[in-house]
Amino acid sequence: MKTISLTYPLPKDLLPVPCAVALGYFDGVHIGHRRVIQKAIDTAKANGWKSAVMTFDPHPREVLGQTGYSQYLTPLPEKLEQLEKMGVDLAYVIRFDISFAAVYPEDFIEECLLPLGCRHVVVGFDYTFGHRGMGTAQTLQELARGRYGVDIVGPVNRLGEKVSSTVIREYLHHGDVEQTRHLLGRPYKISGEVVHGDKRGRTIGFPTANVRVSSPYLIGKNGVYGVRFTVGGQVYQGVMNVGIKPTFELEKKEKSLEVHIFDFKREIYGEKVEVEFLFFIRDEQKFSGVEALIAQIQQDVQVAKEKFAEGNA
Repeated sequence: MKTISLTYPLPKDLLPVPCAVALGYFDGVHIGHRRVIQKAIDTAKANGWKSAVMTFDPHPREVLGQTGYSQYLTPLPEKLEQLEKMGVDLAYVIRFDISFAAVYPEDFIEECLLPLGCRHVVVGFDYTFGHRGMGTAQTLQELARGRYGVDIVGPVNRLGEKVSSTVIREYLHHGDVEQTRHLLGRPYKISGEVVHGDKRGRTIGFPTANVRVSSPYLIGKNGVYGVRFTVGGQVYQGVMNVGIKPTFELEKKEKSLEVHIFDFKREIYGEKVEVEFLFFIRDEQKFSGVEALIAQIQQDVQVAKEKFAEGNA
């Protein structure tokens, strides 16, 4: 997949490539997004065009001052990885800033869409674009004038509710990573690097890998999770504590992500890792002392190993 980063106005020497384009922010690249993107891929293949996705960075809502959107289900590198796995040929990433937010729908089509060589557009039923979100999926149809085709993909429902990034965010905030997995079509994943921590885990018999995320991922509810941990191409099982370690820390600080990896001895400081959230075990809590904490960690590990053995992850 070729990634092309653009700013508005687009460069005059941009070479048009006949393509079918899926339009959207696509945070999470969830099963609803995938239906839109797959339609663009299928249309492109049927016509001998390139398949393309046009997305935006940073999140439009963040730029427009809405709170809660500075962290992402899929930060840009993760989103591009998911698009490439789907088989998208071209990813156009347009920088979303205040000047781009002011572009009217007609100008977006004339100055951003058509110059790319767009022959067909695929959007979700609730897609909006242009100044104050004035453009809709129907606007794309009305302004086509025979220059491009338009497909509008309806809502995707799972377990009685519409799949959306907002719903997935809510599930993460409640620690419900199993529901999140259903809506994403895969486990929720973060990527990062193993860094030095306070090394307290090894003193109580449960050494941990302290993970510093590589991008602004949305980290959900504090607590203990069963996880799948990948390092150096090898996959392991483990438990991860997300939170502020209230048993030891006297004042609130940033969340830490600490993974106790089962049957693992190697030093991996500085290595790139991936952590997939598979199931929630319990809320983070403050213990009366180290012995109580150790007893609880032993129980957490046992619960996780039983769930892994049952094939529930």
